[in-house]
Amino acid sequence: MLLDAAYLLATILALPWVAWRKLSGGRPVAAPGTRFTGAVAVAAKPSGSWRIWLHGVSVGEVQLLASLAAELQRLAKAEGRLIDCVVSSSTTTGLEVAAKRFAEDHTFPCPLDFTWAVDRVLDRVRPDLLVLGELELWPTMVAHTRRRGIPIVVANARMSPRSAAGYARIRPLVRRMLGHVSLVIARSQADADRFAALGAQDVTVTGSMKFDGVQGDRDAPEVAHLRRLAGFADDDVVFLAGSTQDPEEQLAAEAYLAIRARHPRLRLVIVPRHVERVAEIGRMLDELGLAWQRRSTLTEAAAEAPPQVLLVDTTGELGWWWGTAVIAFVGGSLDGKRGGQNMLEPAAYGAAVSFGPQTRNFRDEVRRLLDARAAVVVADGAELVAFVSRCLVDPAWATELGRRAAELVFSQRGATNATARLILGRLPAPTGAAAGPRIG
Repeated sequence: MLLDAAYLLATILALPWVAWRKLSGGRPVAAPGTRFTGAVAVAAKPSGSWRIWLHGVSVGEVQLLASLAAELQRLAKAEGRLIDCVVSSSTTTGLEVAAKRFAEDHTFPCPLDFTWAVDRVLDRVRPDLLVLGELELWPTMVAHTRRRGIPIVVANARMSPRSAAGYARIRPLVRRMLGHVSLVIARSQADADRFAALGAQDVTVTGSMKFDGVQGDRDAPEVAHLRRLAGFADDDVVFLAGSTQDPEEQLAAEAYLAIRARHPRLRLVIVPRHVERVAEIGRMLDELGLAWQRRSTLTEAAAEAPPQVLLVDTTGELGWWWGTAVIAFVGGSLDGKRGGQNMLEPAAYGAAVSFGPQTRNFRDEVRRLLDARAAVVVADGAELVAFVSRCLVDPAWATELGRRAAELVFSQRGATNATARLILGRLPAPTGAAAGPRIG
């Protein structure tokens, strides 16, 4: 096929970059061989069950899909149906989190969009329905999945104005892909309108699943464990910079340096978006003269002498670390490259939340937070210093900011349940032995 030939040429041209990523110590490309061949290892489909294949690009999408899978299981059980959820991801961190949230034999790398890879994965996974998280459309995957009569649902669908403009340039291809999609479940009316304008036939709005896919209990055992591990005292004020990328870690560290003399109970926790950057961040902290410690070296026995600066070098824990924070800065939001990370996680815990102005990936969520006066936008390092300082000198203001944030998150919950019901409604009708048995 012409598309396979184009993909193959692009793959050959990308090989030096793939090798460099692996050899340079940076974040490697996830399972390139397996994704190229489609030779995934996945548990056999249980007899008499419906299998749902969930796909999320990276950590955030995978975590949302894990919450969705739990709701799907709960609703299916209540209806007397047996379903089996498997999950794929396209990144190393996404696969790591998926293996923790699901099981290793229910987690696999998403195939590259070659005919042979997609077909082999479909043969091995044997899904009855494919759920794509947010927006991950590939021509061959979509066409070959639908050709087998397998419904496709896009869940928590989002499309920024910039993405919509880009897709509009290849409108015929996008219209054809969306024509294979059975249902688009959008997080907002604006997203729904963009999908419809590009050719989606069946679009509905449930709200953002991100409001459901966040924790919010500061007394949760996982949060309490991390507090003990880090040695946080009751009167410590934790300033956490999470999902950060360069130069946000340095701005957070400089803010901490500018303030700590006046506020000796201030603690700094940095959780970078990409754990492979820990060595680089550590060198920066050394250059600033800060004493710091890696999270992986913490033990509860050593918590009597806790570090003032903690660098988290593990994956999959940020959702719990936010529960230790009084003051939060959400990264990926200052340089315009990432489009922001999930600010609803610290908001759910009632932290005083800040983030940069570049948050296109969370446009609707940010609008709601700002309308509720439940978060603060900081444009640079100076404004971050000012925000942290105000939280410390006016704790009542910080508490009220956090209270409004937690209240907003709670008021917006429910999209995951609505999405799960819509997905279950798209499962194929029972066909003899392949049907899901009634249970209970």
